[in-house]
Amino acid sequence: MSGQSLFPRLEPLLPRVRKPVRYLGGEGNSQVKPWEDAVVRWCLMYPDAYEVGLPNQGVQILYEILNEQPDVLAERTYSVWSDLEDLLREHGIPQFTVDAHRAVGDFDLLGVSFSTELGYTNLLTALDLAGIPLHAADRGEEHPIVIAGGHAAFNPEPIAAFVDAVVLGDGEQAVLEITDVVRAVKTAARPGGREELLMQLARRGLAYVPSFYDVDYRPDGRIRAVTPNRPDVLARPAKHTVSDLDAWPYPKAPLVPLAETVHERMSVEIFRGCTRGCRFCQAGMITRPVRERTIDTIGAMVDRGLEASGFAEVGLLSLSSADHTEIGEIAKGLADRYEGTHTSLSLPSTRVDAFNVTLANEFSRNGRRSGLTFAPEGGSERLRRIINKMVSEEDLVRTVSTAYAQGWRQVKLYFMCGLPTETDQDVLAIADLAREVIRAGRRASGHRDIRCTVSIGGFVPKPHTPFQWAAQASHEVTDARLQMLRDAIRGDREVGRAIGFRYHDGRPGMIEGLLARGDRRVGAVIERVWRDGGRFDGWSEHFSFERWENACAEVLGPLGVSLDWFTTRERDEREVLPWDHLDAGLDRDWLWSDWQEALRETELDDCRWTPCYDCGVCPTMGTQTQIGPTGRTLLPLVPTRPAGAAAS
Repeated sequence: MSGQSLFPRLEPLLPRVRKPVRYLGGEGNSQVKPWEDAVVRWCLMYPDAYEVGLPNQGVQILYEILNEQPDVLAERTYSVWSDLEDLLREHGIPQFTVDAHRAVGDFDLLGVSFSTELGYTNLLTALDLAGIPLHAADRGEEHPIVIAGGHAAFNPEPIAAFVDAVVLGDGEQAVLEITDVVRAVKTAARPGGREELLMQLARRGLAYVPSFYDVDYRPDGRIRAVTPNRPDVLARPAKHTVSDLDAWPYPKAPLVPLAETVHERMSVEIFRGCTRGCRFCQAGMITRPVRERTIDTIGAMVDRGLEASGFAEVGLLSLSSADHTEIGEIAKGLADRYEGTHTSLSLPSTRVDAFNVTLANEFSRNGRRSGLTFAPEGGSERLRRIINKMVSEEDLVRTVSTAYAQGWRQVKLYFMCGLPTETDQDVLAIADLAREVIRAGRRASGHRDIRCTVSIGGFVPKPHTPFQWAAQASHEVTDARLQMLRDAIRGDREVGRAIGFRYHDGRPGMIEGLLARGDRRVGAVIERVWRDGGRFDGWSEHFSFERWENACAEVLGPLGVSLDWFTTRERDEREVLPWDHLDAGLDRDWLWSDWQEALRETELDDCRWTPCYDCGVCPTMGTQTQIGPTGRTLLPLVPTRPAGAAAS
C-alpha cells in the first residue's frame, strides 16, 4: 500500500552503517502528515549527504510552504551514503524520506534542488534506488514527476534526459502553482495523464520540459538550434521572480537537526539578488533584481525563528549582506535586542568596500571575535578590473588594518585562480597582498600574532554570466600556478608562517565546467560515470577524475567533441549556447558587451546607485530593484508576562 513506512525494514540495517542518525528523521519542526489526507504529495530532495542538505534554505522554505497547505504533504530525502546504498540494494528497500520513511516512488512529485552540478550523479542513485526509471522517456503514470530546480538548474541540458521538468528561479510561488495543476489533473481524472500534466506546466510557463524541445547540431559539434516540438510551448521559458520577499517570510520554524550539520545556525535571508556586477558570479546574475526584506520583517523572522528553534547563532544571509541599505540599523537593533543573551549574530563573506568596524563590532557584541572574511577574488588590480571587483590594494590593507587595530587577529581572504586573461604575475600578486596584510596588521595592532588565511579555488565559467564565452584554464595550468603561489608564500621567512594556504587541485573544476556548460550529449557521460561507481563527486575522497575522463573519451569521442571542447575552448558571439533558449532575464547582447568590457579592463558600476545600464532583467521580468531605507528601527523585545502574574 502506498505511503507505508519502511522503517520496520530499515531499522535493523542502521547499526551496520556510518552515522545512522542521518536517516532517523524526527528533527525539531519537521512534519509528518497523514498520507490519506493529502491530494498532492511532494518529496523534496537535496542530492548530497544529510549533514550538507538539511541546512539548505531552499528545501526548508519549500518544505514549510507546501506543508502549510491542508491537502498537500511534503517530505524530504537526501543522498544515502555508499554503505547504506549497498544494504538497501541487498535487502530490496527503496529510497525513502527521512520524515516518515515512505518510499520516494510513492509520491506525486520529486523536487530536486541543485546547488552544484557535481550532485548530478547522486540524482541517478536516488532515482535508481527509488525504482524510478533513469530516463524520463521510460516513466509511466505510476512514477513521480521529477522536477529540478536551484542555481545549477539554469543550464539543465546535461540532465535533460533524467528530469521531467525544470523550474528556473524562485520556487515559493512556483511550487504552489505546480501543486494546483497536479491537484486539478488528479481530481478531474482527465485523459492524457503524465503528458497532459507536463503540457500544462509548459504552456503556463511554470516549468521547462526538456522533452518538448529538440536540439539540432552542426557538423562541427556546435548547436544549430533548440526548438519546441509541441504547439503552444514557449520558445524561451523564463525564470520565476518573487517580487515581495516580505510576503514570504520563510522558513518560519527552521529545522533543528539531531545530528551535526555543516551550518549549526538559524539563517535569515535579508535580501535576494545582487547588482554589483561581478562578471564571474552566476548567483549574482541569475537572482537579479535586488529585493530587500524590510527591517521589520527581518526582526520578526529572527525572533520567531529563534523561539521555534533554540539556535544560538543567527546568520544574516544574502550574496553581499553588508550591502543591505539598512544593515547598520539591522545590526544595532538585533544586537540591542539580544545583548546579554547567548544569541550571536554573523555575516557571511563581506565586501571590503561595504565593511566598517562599527558594523563588525555590533555583530560581535554577544559573540567571540573569531575572524573576518573578505573576497578580493583576484590578486592584482588589473584582474579585479576584469572581473569587476572594484577593490584596490589600498582599500583592502586599510580595512584589515582597522580591523586588526580594533582587536581582530585573523582574516581570511578568498581568491580564484584561472580567471580570464590571468598570468603568473596576477597569481603571485596574491602572495604580495597577503604579505602586506600581515605587515599592516602587525603595525596596526602592535602584535605579531596576526594570521591571514588565503583560500583559493579554480575558476569555472558559468552560464548566464559575461564569462559564459570564456575559455576555462586547464587543470594543469591551475595546478602549476597554485604550486607557484604556495612556494612564494611559504618561502617568505618574515611572514610566511603567519599565512595559511588552502586550495584544491584543478581536476574537479574541469568536471564542474563540463557539467556547467555542457549540452544534452553530456548526459550520457553522467550516466556512464554513475554506472562505473560515481557517487558524491563533490567530496574529494569520492571524486575520480580518471573515471570522468574515461567516460568523456568513450562517450564524446565518437561524437567529435571532448572534455576540452566543452571547457577550455573559447566561444564566439554567434555560437548558440546550450542554455540560450532559457530566459534568466539577462539580455544576451548586454552579457556579450560586458564580456568585451572585461577584456578592455573596464569596470561597471552598481545599478542600485547609478542609472540603469540595460542588463534587461527589470523590463524582461516585469520587476524592479527594491531597496530601502524604510526609516524604521527595531525595538527591544519585551517578554510577555504569564496571565495572572503580579507585576514586580
